[in-house]
Amino acid sequence: MTPTVRSTWVAAQQRLIQQLALEASDAKFEAQLLLQNVLNVNRAWLLAHEHDTLPSKTNTDFEALLTRRLAGEPVAYILGYREFYGLNLMVTPDTLIPRPDTETLVEAALEKAPADTRCSILDLGTGTGAVALAIAKHRPHAQVMALDASHAALRIAEHNAKQLGLAHVNFTLSHWFSAVEGERFNLIVSNPPYIEQHDPHLSQGDLRFEPMSALASGADGLDDIREIIAHSLIHLLPQGWLMLEHGYNQAQLVADLMAESGLVDINTIQDLGGNDRVTIGKNPLIVSTHWD
Repeated sequence: MTPTVRSTWVAAQQRLIQQLALEASDAKFEAQLLLQNVLNVNRAWLLAHEHDTLPSKTNTDFEALLTRRLAGEPVAYILGYREFYGLNLMVTPDTLIPRPDTETLVEAALEKAPADTRCSILDLGTGTGAVALAIAKHRPHAQVMALDASHAALRIAEHNAKQLGLAHVNFTLSHWFSAVEGERFNLIVSNPPYIEQHDPHLSQGDLRFEPMSALASGADGLDDIREIIAHSLIHLLPQGWLMLEHGYNQAQLVADLMAESGLVDINTIQDLGGNDRVTIGKNPLIVSTHWD
């Protein structure tokens, strides 16, 4: 029987469920996404033409992508892009794959950054530029600086900024705060590595393909978070905020580290799944300086 658009994605969905143990909804989404890529169409077209016959060349190309996915390679790396907070971002194995949980960090930053006035925002460990670019898109008056210790990641982030037309983001090579000595910001945001270095999940699923330097951070996963918090106050303007993404079980530890450093008004924000995801703290210093 000649394969149709629908029969092709249904068969692929079953293979993804069986071989990768994906949930049915996730398997269907991935199968359709790969087929959309081969056909160069959107999902609406795919559903409207589900009974169309699939050309043999298309079926061959689709099978090649599906084989890569069945070997465990993340869909984002296969396609070369990932959607994040409404932005289409180029991704490569040099960068962490942006995830929906990190949109919680963007929401927290947008809540604290005034919409119609200038402010300075620092994104530490920017990777694809996802967080910095999402903030910049919705805060056009902000001056956003995005740092990363990886040359390769910065090239991807700069490409994404150019494609999105977001010229008010400055990308700089830096190990955390090393390139911004003496500079201070209204907001500092970061999705740093926070997985324990011996966590078995690092050798499973998509994480096997992502850069280890963007995932793991010491025996308890908090080495980089400790370093960021320890230097945050000297880089925050009075009443400025530090915002950190972390693991679902690290909120209290991060909050304690913030309190020990002198940050106040500490609060943890949950992601859409109800997990503790972002903890924020404020520089308590009050002077006459305001958002400028």
